[in-house]
Amino acid sequence: MTKVVSINERGTLTLPKDLRQRLGITASGQVVVEETDGGLLLRPGVTVPVEIYSAKRLAEFERNNDSALAGFKLKR
Repeated sequence: MTKVVSINERGTLTLPKDLRQRLGITASGQVVVEETDGGLLLRPGVTVPVEIYSAKRLAEFERNNDSALAGFKLKR
């Protein structure tokens, strides 16, 4: 499928509605733009939040694991 899309003075382009719907791109969604030898490649994108755990948070995980596993015994 080939579509012609206009770009405004701010560099913004609008993807056609049928294309956004087919690809699952929402108003708050993201698109990955990759420069290739053949031009630009646009793909639906997603951002995944990452949490960096502090020593205090890791200790909390340890405590919760210890209490959750307290009723189980290791069979040898």
